[in-house]
Amino acid sequence: MRVYNFAAGPATLPIEVLERARDELTDWRGGGMSVMEVSHRSKAFVAVAEQAEADLRELLGIPAAYKVLFLQGGATSQFSAVPLNLAGPGDAADYLNTGQWSTKAIAEARRYLSVSVLADEKASNYSTVPDAAALRFSPSAAYLHYTPNETIGGVEFPYVPDCGAVPLVADMSSTLLSRPVDVSRFGLIYAGAQKNIGPSGITVVIVRDDLVGHAREGTPTVMDYKAMADAGSMLNTPPTFAWYIAGLVFQWLKQQGGLERIAARNRAKAERLYAAIDASPFYANPVDPRCRSWMNVPFTLARPELEKTFLAEAGQAGLANLEGHRSVGGMRASLYNAMPIEGVEALVSFMGDFERRYG
Repeated sequence: MRVYNFAAGPATLPIEVLERARDELTDWRGGGMSVMEVSHRSKAFVAVAEQAEADLRELLGIPAAYKVLFLQGGATSQFSAVPLNLAGPGDAADYLNTGQWSTKAIAEARRYLSVSVLADEKASNYSTVPDAAALRFSPSAAYLHYTPNETIGGVEFPYVPDCGAVPLVADMSSTLLSRPVDVSRFGLIYAGAQKNIGPSGITVVIVRDDLVGHAREGTPTVMDYKAMADAGSMLNTPPTFAWYIAGLVFQWLKQQGGLERIAARNRAKAERLYAAIDASPFYANPVDPRCRSWMNVPFTLARPELEKTFLAEAGQAGLANLEGHRSVGGMRASLYNAMPIEGVEALVSFMGDFERRYG
């Protein structure tokens, strides 16, 4: 029996994608072998890679003046790759700190350049984002980095920072493809796949052409955006199965009507769960309502000693992976694209029943 998987990542995938992959697993395109057994340099797989890029460009409306890379190393690898490619020795960059992933990006960037943290929400326990009007950007910064959605804390920017001519860099791991985005406002977008793109193992980087070709001396070749772009993201053997699945997910998104329709679904799912939490004295969400995440909804119980009971009974009810991140505790429901509204309704129903029995 399939359960409703609320994991933050690796996360639930569309059942249609999983079923197609199952059907093709041992005999892909009638070739008598799995796609996992096909050379990444074969015409057949290159066609898969090219179609995946074309579909992603169509979904996001990516301008022609941007490279699209399918890389390895997860989004964490980009914490190093961004400063190595976008800044030289002696340069400085601006960062916004709104959670644990921002914190990690800042710590890694400081190995390569001077970092100015323009806003740090640690004092709020990462429950909000800075006011846009209060931000003061440095016009000489190599770039401004921020995390539009913090997966652990469930904090989401309700705006895109306007930093003028300074390239805007975004870690969109847990929000990319959840709604339309104006790519032209960004110098670089990166995202680990294991939320809305596909299985873990592949990382998407969307980077403006003028920011490519400036990697500092000593940058590992596999982290050099120009080297990877020139090689079609195949400088070395890529994670072919993850790339193939990502391509199927892009096709599924198009079949759903594109990102406008996906966004409407995601908004409805999030609003349904937040409404249930807010209407109850038994549940609480710690995030400033103006910057609550559509994708990751943390919540706590009025009686914390019941958390293990809640999680155990939820699991028995087919509601899986609701445990909050180990660093913050509580519960967290991740509502990525492949989570149907029926899953959210099932969770809300369970929460109501649990409150009646234990509240």
